[in-house]
This record gives sequence, structure tokens and C-alpha cells, in this order.
Amino acid sequence: MRPPVKLLIIAATIAVFSLGGGEAWAEPVTHRADAATSYLDVLDLHGAPQTPTDRSFNIFFDAGSWHGYSLPVAGDPATGFSGPFVHSLGDGQWAGARFAQLALRDTSSKQSISLNPTDSHAAPGYLVRQFSGPGLTVRQTLFFADSWHALVRIELTATTLQDVDLSVAGRVMPEQQAGLVKDGDTVAQTFANSSSKLTTRLHADGAPAYRIMLAGADYRIALEHSLHLKPKQTVTVWVEQTLVYDVHADKPTPADLATAWTQNRARWDNYLKSVTASHLAGLPDATTRRVSVKAMLTLLGNWRAARGNLHHDGVIPSYSNPDFNGFWSWDSWKHAAALARFAPELARDQMRAMFDYQAADGMVPDCVYLDKAANNWRDTKPPLAVWATLEIYRATGDKAFLAEMYDKLARYHRWWFTARDHDHDGLAEYGSTDGSKVAARWESGMDNGVRFDAISMLRNGEGAWSMDQASVDLNAYLYKEKLDLAQVAAILGKTRDQAQWLNEAAAMKTAIQQRMFDKARGYFFDIKLGSGDPVRVYGSEGWTALWAGVATPDQARSVIRIMLDPNKFATFMPFPTLAADDPHFSPIKGYWRGPVWIDQAYFGVEALRHYGYDRQADQMARRLVLNAKGLAQQAPMYENYDPLTGRGYQSPNFSWAAASYLLLVHESTNEHDVP
Repeated sequence: MRPPVKLLIIAATIAVFSLGGGEAWAEPVTHRADAATSYLDVLDLHGAPQTPTDRSFNIFFDAGSWHGYSLPVAGDPATGFSGPFVHSLGDGQWAGARFAQLALRDTSSKQSISLNPTDSHAAPGYLVRQFSGPGLTVRQTLFFADSWHALVRIELTATTLQDVDLSVAGRVMPEQQAGLVKDGDTVAQTFANSSSKLTTRLHADGAPAYRIMLAGADYRIALEHSLHLKPKQTVTVWVEQTLVYDVHADKPTPADLATAWTQNRARWDNYLKSVTASHLAGLPDATTRRVSVKAMLTLLGNWRAARGNLHHDGVIPSYSNPDFNGFWSWDSWKHAAALARFAPELARDQMRAMFDYQAADGMVPDCVYLDKAANNWRDTKPPLAVWATLEIYRATGDKAFLAEMYDKLARYHRWWFTARDHDHDGLAEYGSTDGSKVAARWESGMDNGVRFDAISMLRNGEGAWSMDQASVDLNAYLYKEKLDLAQVAAILGKTRDQAQWLNEAAAMKTAIQQRMFDKARGYFFDIKLGSGDPVRVYGSEGWTALWAGVATPDQARSVIRIMLDPNKFATFMPFPTLAADDPHFSPIKGYWRGPVWIDQAYFGVEALRHYGYDRQADQMARRLVLNAKGLAQQAPMYENYDPLTGRGYQSPNFSWAAASYLLLVHESTNEHDVP
């Protein structure tokens, strides 16, 4: 389901702006303290690639960029940054090993000026490195002006009058050095079996005034004119790297170096304002705010701008996993609900990116890619799109977005009952378009869930198949969708639609309560078609009925008793996807057979709150924060966690874990209430 390598162009431009007479742009030193400096190194972003596909460390992406960078490993004395990693090149690979490596030489003596590293940090929205030399300090700040342009601002501040020669170097990965050539006034890097290209250029005084040198995998661009440094005055040099996905289709606007940093800081200051709403009873606000910032960094690090056949921006599941180089529907709904709190336009685009591919019958594909030929139409994913849309409205009051989405959401909702209700009883089933069991399990989002071990497939019609069991989580989601669609209809003044949705929800609520709750076991289960027999597997799907508000108070009380049983779900890190006393329980490698997935755990906490169990909800939420190993320190947010130890497993830097943690600790202001 992953796309082939697409046409890719990388354009790297190194620009030094001078005012004349060999003096580069001089300005006073102004490094204001901002919100970002309160959250330095929330994630460890040090690393150096050993191979083109090395994903063993964290990478800095921002603003929807498809290229990213890291700080060099601790103790590396050289200037510059690791990178770039180009995510749109195949499944993602390092195009460069080093970028923006600075070299200085005393103009009169021709002696190299030694620069010693003094500081190195990753802050929200930028990487920064500082160096000192004889009578000189240097600061390198890497940030993104937009999704196309990465900039390195190099600031040289002298304490004595001196003239220096400056050059900037880079190193491509050794496997790619054959493609490194001098091309007129640029350094060009091309890639085998690809139309991709990396160009590097230097400007001084608006005219060519530099030398280009190539040696194996290395290149260097040197200023012909020396820089005249005056005491207590900062001279700024800019390095620009621009990634163009398709040179034939993409024409990015040049970066505005005069305003890029200010705009970057304004954008990030706006993001960080939302962390003041982070609070969880019994935890210091400093802890919950750090978790919120880490969640933001994770989501924004996985943000990818519209390119190729992706027509809107969105968030991938994890750049750390080569299999996750696209947008998934279930993931997207969760991402959007969290993004609404601090990046609402990205939240809206995340929804649009999936609905761009809505089929005529209403189906939304499982996942979409840069190359639409790779899109997966074998299945969809659980229906949380209306919930996410309402979360965006609650955060923004954007009625126009509701109007834009309403018909699309209604058609998607109706599709479930035309394509996935085999016996036409008003309760839907997971299934697939090709009749395969594997795609039907994918459609549940819980690929290898124990409850699906004995399924059979039933044909509903052309390109429509169902499992032979109706799932409680699916129908709880659909029940909530009817209520949410009624709310959207009310906001839009569609009173007839509102009444219809409410009537349908009432009928569905009765069916779920009467047919999917096992009184003898006190829990909600999937049921087999025909017999109606429960599939008695205690899993996280059982409390989805409480999250959706479909359970009666007595049913909820019974389910919560099981949720709070330490032998089942109230584990060290609570709410595993399978009860801990199940013989199939596999807490480390079980995937959906035991590990804690933070989205399901978040739904569990909200299920408790929905029925008035706030004290227990706070207790479980605190465990999810405090017992996730490294969460409050520098560890990334993982795809899932061991419920017995809190150790993270599978993909690090996982977006829906970040989205769920942000929702978990974020107090909803509900500024724009719905009827």
C-alpha cells in the first residue's frame, strides 16, 4: 500500500545578503525569550544517519515539510546539522549527511578559526547550535519558513574588529555521491533512476561572487569577499534549502528572509498559547503542559503539505516507520480532533485530505498517498469523522466548515448501512470490498483483535462484504454519529434532518442495549449474525458503548466494575486492548491483543467521565501519564505500550498517541457549544 518513488526535486540555496563593501547584513543581537525556550529538548533530536534509510533517531520537521533535519550527535564538534531526510523520496531516505557546515578563516593570516560548540538545543519550531572562537561567537538556527523552505540563520558576533573568509559545506550520503556535479553557478545533486535534483547556490551582493569545490561526497561554496566584523555587531548569513516534489507542477514562492523568522515565531507562539488549557487533577501543570507540547511536536513533526495526489495538508501516522508514508482515515479523525485545539486550519485540511477521495457511494478509503495508485480501497476505517468535525466546530465556531462537510459526512454514514449491514437489522458489521478477512480486520482498526479470530465473510453485493458478526464499537460509533449529525443539522438549520437523525439514534440505542450487552457477564460484546450469540472477548471495544453514551446507567456500572478490575483492565498502565486475564493476552508483541493504545485508553477515561466517575477517570488518566515510561522526560510517544511496565513499543513519534494524550490532558473550553 505504499507508493513508488515519485519525481522529486530538492533545491538548496545558500544565500548571503550583503550591504556592500564586503559587509554582510548587520543587525543587533535580539534573541528574545519566548514561550519556546520554556520547552527546550522535550524530544531528543540528536542523531547522524549511518545509512540512507536510518530511522534510529528523531528528526525535526515543521510547517508541512517533506524534508527534515537533526542536531548532530552529542560531542560532535563540527558546525551544521544532520540532513536532510527526504520523506517523499521512496519511503523516505537521507539525501544528505551534513548541511550548513560553516568554516571561517582569518583573512590576513589565512589561518582557520577554530569554533568550539557551547550549546545545542531543540526548541518548539527550531534547532539551535552555538559556538565560540577567538573574539567571536556563532549561532546557527535552523527553522522552516514554510513547507518548502528550510532556513539556517548563521549569526556571527565579534568582540574585536576582524575580517574573515566564510564558506559553507555539505555532504551527501556516500551512496549518492555519483550524482553530485557542478552545474554552472550551482552544485547539483541528482539521484539514480529518478528525476530528483538537489541544487545549492550562494549569493553575495546580488551577483555571483563565490567559488564551488567538489570532492567525492562533499561540496563547499566559499564567498569571494571577506566579511568585515565589527565589535558588538551581528552579521547574518542565511542558508536556504528548498524541497520541490515535482519540478513540472510545483512552483514555490521564494522565502522572504526578512520576515521568515518573525512569522515562524508568531506561528509557534500561537500554538503554545493553548498549553495553558492543559490540566489534570493531581498532576502539576508543568507536567501536563510538557506532555501537551510533546504532543504538538509529534503531530506537527508528522505534518505533510499537499503534494502529488495529496490535495490537502494532513498528518501521517509516524515518520519513524517507512510503512506510514500517507494519510489514514481513522488516524486522521483523531489527529483533527486534537489539532482543532491549536492548529484548526490543519485540522480542517486533515479532514479534507481524506474526503477528497470519497467515492460516489459515500465510502472513504482506508489510506491515501502521494501516488493515488497506492490508495487502499479494500476497506475503510471506523467512523469517527463526524465527531472530529464537531470538535473542530467546538474549537472554532466555524459554521461554514460544518456546511462544507455535512453532506459528505451524511453520505459516509449512510454507506455503512448500505454496504455493511448484511441482515438489514440496523446494526452494521466491519467488512471489506474484496471479501478478504485481512482487509475486514483492517477495517476495524484492530487488525489482529482476538474477537476476530473465528470470523467468516458474507457477501452483501458487488464490492461489499461483511464479517459474520456485528461489532459493538462500530455500532457505538455509528450511534454517536447519528447524535452528532443531528447536532450539525441543528446548527445548520436543517430541522427535518435533525429529527430524522435523532429518531434513528433512538432506535439504534435500544438495539445496542438489548442485543449487545451480556447481562450474565456484565459487558458489551460483538454478536454473531443469525444466532445473536455474544463473542465473549473482554476488549476495549466494550467501553466504547459508554464513551458514546449508549449504555444504561446499570449497564455502565457493570462495565465500569470490570474496567476498574486490576486483573483485567486497571493495570499498571491502564486500559489494555485485551483483558490481562485473557489466555491470549500478549502485552508486548500482541499489537491489538494486549498492549495499551492511547486512543482506546482515552476513550476509556472519557467513558468513566460520561457516567459520573470523575475521580476514577482522573486516577486512570494520571496513570496513563505517569506510568508511560519516559513520557514526562524525553521519550517519544509510541504506537502502543506494555500495560504491565509502561514501556513503549512499535512506532515512536506516533501521531494518534500524541492526539490522544493532548485530548487527555487538555481541558475543553467548549467555546462554541452545540445544541
